[in-house]
This record gives sequence, structure tokens and C-alpha cells, in this order.
Amino acid sequence: MSKAQIKVMDNGSLRVTGDVELIDMDGNKFETKQTFSLCRCGRSSKIPFCDGTHKGTFQSCVRAEKALDDKQ
Repeated sequence: MSKAQIKVMDNGSLRVTGDVELIDMDGNKFETKQTFSLCRCGRSSKIPFCDGTHKGTFQSCVRAEKALDDKQ
């Protein structure tokens, strides 16, 4: 089984791909597909899902730190 993936999109949502279960604080399951997007801007009318409301108004470009090659 391959790992699920969460991709931080530039100026947008968190793109979730793979076999994951999305639940609320009470343990209730959200209906999801194999790929879906979660809102990061807080403006979506479909929270926790992204509805594209962020376009042109939300800015965030997150990058992970690159690991240094030990052989250098």
C-alpha cells in the first residue's frame, strides 16, 4: 500500500491524495474521494474542503527545508 500524500499548494489548498479518513473532533467521518482539497484560507463555504474562494486573495508559498547531503 502506498502512503497518502498531502501537498501544500502555492497560494491555495492542501491537496490530499490516497487512502485517508477525514474525521471531525467527535469522530464523525467526512465523505471524501481518493483526491480532495482542504481549505487553508478559512473562507470556503464548504469547510473543511476548499471551494476556490482563496483565488487572488490568499498568499502562502510554503517550502520544506532541504536536507543537506552528508557526502559534501
